[in-house]
Amino acid sequence: MKKALLLLSLFLLFVGCKERSVSLVKTTGDIITIDSTLREKDAFNNLIAPYKRKMIAQINAVISYAPKNINRYDGKMQSSLGNLLADLCYDRANVIFKEDTGKEIDFSMFNYGGIRASISKGPVTNKNPFQLMPFENHLVVVELSGKKIMELVSYFIKNKSAHPLSKNIELIVNSDASYHLKINAKKFDSTKNYFVVTSDYLQSGGDNMDFFKNPISLFKTDYKMRDAIVDEFKSLDTLRTSLDNRVILQ
Repeated sequence: MKKALLLLSLFLLFVGCKERSVSLVKTTGDIITIDSTLREKDAFNNLIAPYKRKMIAQINAVISYAPKNINRYDGKMQSSLGNLLADLCYDRANVIFKEDTGKEIDFSMFNYGGIRASISKGPVTNKNPFQLMPFENHLVVVELSGKKIMELVSYFIKNKSAHPLSKNIELIVNSDASYHLKINAKKFDSTKNYFVVTSDYLQSGGDNMDFFKNPISLFKTDYKMRDAIVDEFKSLDTLRTSLDNRVILQ
C-alpha cells in the first residue's frame, strides 16, 4: 500500500513538472487619439505648476541692460556682439588659465555662425544667453605655433565673416589680402607660440577651423561658454560694446 502511494506521488510530481507549450491565441488593443480634445490631468498640472512658475520666473529674471541693439551684422569682419562675446570669454577664461598655469591667454577666436541670436535694446534676461548660445560648448585653450596662427589669420581673411576676435588683436587687412598683425600691442612673431581660447567644438575642427586641431598643448577649462556669458552679464549693470580697431580693412 505504501509502495503504491509512493509510486502515485512520483507520477503526479512528474506530470506536474512537465513543460507545457503556450501559444498566442489573439491580441487586443485600443486606439487612443492624442489631440486637443484629450483632457489634461488636474492632479498632474497641480504637481508641476510650482516648478513651472519658478522656471519661468528664473528665465525671465533681468540680469543686465542693453542701451542699444547688439547684433552680429553691424560691421565688416567684426561686430558689436561678436566683440562682446569674444572679450568676455577671453577675460573669464584667462582668470582660470592663469590660476592653473601661471600663464596668460593671448587672444580668443570663435565662429560667426555660433552666435544664434541678437540682444535687443532694453532689459537683458537669463533667456538671452540661452538664445545666444544654445549649445553645450566648453571653453578650451590651445597652444598654437606661429605657423598655425598664420593659418588662422588666412582663414579669417579668406572667409570674410565677422568671426569674433578679442580685443588683444590688431589686424589690418590690405586690399590684396596681405595683412599686418599685432597681438597684445606687439608685432606678431612667427617663431613664437601663442595661447588662444576657443570652444571645444571649434578645437575639434568645427566650421573647418582645422588650425585648432592637434595643438602643441590643450587646456580644458570645464567652463561652458554660455555660463561665461551669464556670469559676465550678471556682473554688469549695462552691456557696453562697439566696433573698434581690432580689424581694419584698407
